[in-house]
Amino acid sequence: PKMKEDNCLHAALLCLGMLYYSHAITTEKLNRARPSLHGHHEKGKEGQVLHRSKRGWVWNQFFVIEEYTGPDPVLVGRLHSDIDSGDGNIKYILSGEGAGIIFVIDDKSGNIHATKTLDREERAQYTLTAQAVDRNTNRPLEPPSEFIVKVQDINDNPPEFLHENYHANVPERSNVGTSVIQVTASDADDPTYGNSAKLVYSILEGQPYFSVEAQTGIIRTALPNMDREAKEEYHVVIQAKDMGGHMGGLSGTTKVTITLTDVNDNPPKFPQSVYQMSVSEAAVPGEEVGRVKAKDPDIGENGLVAYSIIDGDGMDMFEITTDYETQEGVVKLKKLLDFETKKSYSLKVEAANVHIDPKFISNGPFKDTVTVKISVEDADEPPVFLKPSYIFEVQENAASGTVVGKVHAKDPDAANSAIRYSIDRHTDLERYFIINAEDGNIKTIKALDREEIAWHNISVFAVEVHKQHQEAKVPVAIKVVDVNDNAPKFAAAYEAFVCENARSNQQFITISADDKDDSANGPRFIFSLPPEIIHNPNFTLRDNRDNTASVLVRREGFSRQKQDLYLLPIVISDGGLPPLSSTNTLTIRVCGCDSNGSLLSCNAEAYILNAGLSTGALIAILACIVILLVIVVLFVTLKRQKKEPLIVFEEEDVRENIITYDDEGGGEEDTEAFDIATLQNPDGINGFIPRKDIKPEYQYMPRPGLRPAPNSVDVDDFINTRIQEADNDPTAPPYDSIQIYGYEGRGSVAGSLSSLESATTDSDLDYDYLQNWGPRFKKLADLYGSKDTFDDDS
Repeated sequence: PKMKEDNCLHAALLCLGMLYYSHAITTEKLNRARPSLHGHHEKGKEGQVLHRSKRGWVWNQFFVIEEYTGPDPVLVGRLHSDIDSGDGNIKYILSGEGAGIIFVIDDKSGNIHATKTLDREERAQYTLTAQAVDRNTNRPLEPPSEFIVKVQDINDNPPEFLHENYHANVPERSNVGTSVIQVTASDADDPTYGNSAKLVYSILEGQPYFSVEAQTGIIRTALPNMDREAKEEYHVVIQAKDMGGHMGGLSGTTKVTITLTDVNDNPPKFPQSVYQMSVSEAAVPGEEVGRVKAKDPDIGENGLVAYSIIDGDGMDMFEITTDYETQEGVVKLKKLLDFETKKSYSLKVEAANVHIDPKFISNGPFKDTVTVKISVEDADEPPVFLKPSYIFEVQENAASGTVVGKVHAKDPDAANSAIRYSIDRHTDLERYFIINAEDGNIKTIKALDREEIAWHNISVFAVEVHKQHQEAKVPVAIKVVDVNDNAPKFAAAYEAFVCENARSNQQFITISADDKDDSANGPRFIFSLPPEIIHNPNFTLRDNRDNTASVLVRREGFSRQKQDLYLLPIVISDGGLPPLSSTNTLTIRVCGCDSNGSLLSCNAEAYILNAGLSTGALIAILACIVILLVIVVLFVTLKRQKKEPLIVFEEEDVRENIITYDDEGGGEEDTEAFDIATLQNPDGINGFIPRKDIKPEYQYMPRPGLRPAPNSVDVDDFINTRIQEADNDPTAPPYDSIQIYGYEGRGSVAGSLSSLESATTDSDLDYDYLQNWGPRFKKLADLYGSKDTFDDDS
């Protein structure tokens, strides 16, 4: 049915378009004359003169319906020129937005078709340009003409709300018609054409509590006296429908959550008429006795309740405050209770709303009352001081035993036990004070110094004599009153500088003073020179009367060579009673200055150094001398140092004939490690090779008869000769002695090549062959050969 309605609508729109087109053609023909040749002339390619004529288009159609889904391209319109005689010599050309893609033209008939489905919401119109040219020469026959194709809207978009969900608040018990919220929907269809975008609002859910205005979307209350305490939240569904709400229109919905906000329409009420409470007589003021609570169903500030005591014999002894977090009235003790005096009290407590809405004053009164009965319980109370704290004063430097003040406590019980006093020594670590345990008099033990400690804060305990667990504590603050016992002194370690060319009465320094005493015994300070140098010829002093003084030059012409340092005593007095004074010495150096008074040098040796070497040169000379001395000392030290032998041999050491080399031979394939030509060297053969590991007692000369010929290549004979010489030489070990290679190389899995290390293992090697090596190996043979004997003995 919807497709049929759309087709009918399309047909109706096409008819309206045709009527509009016919009316336009008739009007144009009546108002337009035939094309004339009054246009300007143009010269053609072959010299002929072209006459530009006034165009005359005939329009069939100016719009196309969107979302057209027919099988054939929809006809948009037809272009026709007055000069078109129908012989096919005129070619129509279409250009512009969508030309050739969306819109195509029959170049002979001028019919324009839309080849694609158009959506007005994507694009509402297209601007195109049409032109008639000669088919053979492409010569323009008419100037280009621009026209607009508008996309005609259909109702293809449902209304949409700005938000999927809305939240709104309205006070409870609002009048009927109170505005809650306005919801707004939009429709993408053309609002200027038909009713496609004309929206009407209606409520689908939420009656009978709320209603909505059809045209504006404003939601209003529809029932009076809606109570938040009965129902707080409502869910409303609003519909927006186009086509003016008529059948066939599209619609959209949104949800609105409406919350009733609270108003003060309920008074507070106590759940009971009487509250029973009890409190010990030992309770201190401010201690909580009990709580009462009036219930108010309102929330927020509308449910705030304030409590007050309006009557009763305990109005002076108790008070009530409001705990706004729990909305409870807290009954507290206002004064100390005495069970022996009064055992019970009665209070009348009122609970009232803090904020009252005048609109609902008729629901009042917004308050309620309740009776609170309080019984006092007897208790063994600790001592009570007459004051919560004590403040005493004592002068500093007061003699030991001076009374500072007195504290007093009593037993509130009927027994009225005796009290003993003591000082909390954690608060008097230096033991400045002592207290009389019987009467509470506090005295000093040693002198006090205000400049060291101005206030002493101690604590005093009061304990019942017969009940040690009952004690009380009170803070005692003792102020040390200042006396004038400190003379003023310089505020800093002053050192003044005066120029040699200083003028008379020229000020060169301002000094000030400090006094450790209190302000009453300190400033104002008085500065003066001692009487004996009141007429000092070099300097004078001026008291500025603001606790500072200025030092001035009395004469001109100071000289560093005559005197480069002056010591000026200055007397400073304070304003205490009695006043104290001190003499402070100001050091004044004479310095060289330039014409502007800027310091150049304050060294008295400056003149002497200028005549000779400069300070830098002297320092350089001294540095050179020190360096030379250090070099000489190091040289002498190195010369005197004795070089320790690399290997220490002892007679008992079995390794005395073992030489350790730093490298290991390369094996049989190492042809470069040892040069056999050395064996043929006559010098090496004839010469004596000294030993480096021992010092022989006498030099053994080889026998010349055993030497082979110098140029002999018989290595075997040479080695045998050397072995024979070594066997018969008692002064040195053999030249081809055993070598120990301590480094096997990184990652080597081979064990040690030395057979000596096997002496500590259970090796089965036979060392009897060492007996055949000659006398030089006798000790080694005895050492290893003794192993079997030792084993047999054991």
